[in-house]
Amino acid sequence: MGRADACTIVLNEGGKVSRWHAAISRRGNRLYVKDMGSRNGTFLNDVPVGDQPQLLRHGDQLRLCDIVFSFYDNQPQARSNLTMTQSIGPSKEEEIPPEVVMVDEAPDVSTSPIISKVDVSGGSSGIWQLTVSAESRLAALIEITRNLGRSLSLDEVLPKVLNSLFKIFLQADRGFIVLETDDGELAAPWTKARKGSEAAIRISRTVVRQVMESKEALLSEDALSEWTDISQSIADLRIRSMMCAPLMNSEGNALGVIQLDTLDQRKQFRRNDLELLASVGVQAGFAIQNAQLHEQALQQKALEKDLELAREVQKSFLPKHPPSLAGYEFTAFYSPANHVGGDYYDYIGLPDGRTAIVVADVVGHGVAAAMMMAKVAAEAKYCLASESHPATAMSKLNHRITMLGVDRFVTIIMIVLDDEKNEATIVNAGHMAPLWRRADGSIAEPGGDLSGLPVGILEDISFNQTTIQLKPGDLLMMYTDGVNEAMDAKNQQYSIGRLRDKVAQTYLNLEEFRQLLTEDLQEFTGGGPQDDDICFVCLRYAP
Repeated sequence: MGRADACTIVLNEGGKVSRWHAAISRRGNRLYVKDMGSRNGTFLNDVPVGDQPQLLRHGDQLRLCDIVFSFYDNQPQARSNLTMTQSIGPSKEEEIPPEVVMVDEAPDVSTSPIISKVDVSGGSSGIWQLTVSAESRLAALIEITRNLGRSLSLDEVLPKVLNSLFKIFLQADRGFIVLETDDGELAAPWTKARKGSEAAIRISRTVVRQVMESKEALLSEDALSEWTDISQSIADLRIRSMMCAPLMNSEGNALGVIQLDTLDQRKQFRRNDLELLASVGVQAGFAIQNAQLHEQALQQKALEKDLELAREVQKSFLPKHPPSLAGYEFTAFYSPANHVGGDYYDYIGLPDGRTAIVVADVVGHGVAAAMMMAKVAAEAKYCLASESHPATAMSKLNHRITMLGVDRFVTIIMIVLDDEKNEATIVNAGHMAPLWRRADGSIAEPGGDLSGLPVGILEDISFNQTTIQLKPGDLLMMYTDGVNEAMDAKNQQYSIGRLRDKVAQTYLNLEEFRQLLTEDLQEFTGGGPQDDDICFVCLRYAP
């Protein structure tokens, strides 16, 4: 017994206890104590102990500096106990009792306030072991409560719970915490075993399930004889005494269990042990629930950060500037329903000097749709650059998207503008036809009757195209269904009719049109959350 790490019982007393302070030895069924030349001495019933072994008798008190042990000898059971009963001498500021650390568990002796001793069982002819006093159990329970209350990390708090329980229940050889996963399976991410017990910790699912379903803590003083009806695997595990308590959350549901067991039939758990473990299980259950909620919040925060980065990346895919074509003006608006969206638009300069304006909508929205749209954007540029005929370019794009084997389709409207001839060639793949506002205020939807299937459904299909002649003052609007299907508080849609009326009005320029349309949409929806991505692109011939 002393401060040295190599001692069987390590005592941390701020330098008062010597490195090698005292020794307890066994002769037959009797125990003897002697001083090891300590600086502050060893006292048996307040009488100094010299370097000659002194017999320990039932009721003796052994004092090492400020630590007092009581010795109990119960010969009929061939059992002796050395129990720490009190501490003396600390100042009023030192409310934390002195520490006795179990070296076989290598705990952090600088922070633990628990009073406990490690099991030092002897040979087969007799047993002596260290037990923990009521004061020590209370101190341990307080430590567990503090740990559970101030930590929000499961990987931090639950190993501390097991460490503290091993300081309370010195007869425990093994301990583990089992949690039910999201898919209903059982997992034991936190386990602890004393040195000398079997390395592999095997767990009875039957017992764990019974405790979780009944929400009752179970105790067996002799698991081999009492629990064979519950699970034959108990016998296979060689468990002699077992305690298993449910981990309950605030809704009264069992999240898992906490279990301690021993492989030695002479070291059994009792009823008061089970009550203490059940109390810890309730507190630990609340802590686990809080930690899970905290981890979910952190994951959500990290996800939102990732999504915000994805939003910035997706924005970088969109055109930074409209085309600079003499006699033409452009405007665009893009607003995803979530951080990222499945709508997409682009201005693509073609090798022959023409300009393609593309608006597309992947079915659905969110991350998956955004990833699909990034692929569509890249493929569209390749197909338009390699095929001068717009309808053929759309067929090629459809083939490449279909070959991906992704169970998603894309609606696309494509306009190839020849600014020298003032012609707009339109190819439609399952999308809404563009709105064409002529200079006289009339509205048409060119190419609506020539719409083909959305991209990504069938591998080899052909598309049609139509060409219109633009006159000064003409306006073309391409949009996704997030515009016309925007919902108000009464679940009424904005509608294509209302959009046509808005397009039919006269505007000084396209920026005025964009601002008035987005304001009208916001007023219609009441500023509520979007149900879908919103995207539209306009061009006007204004020489």
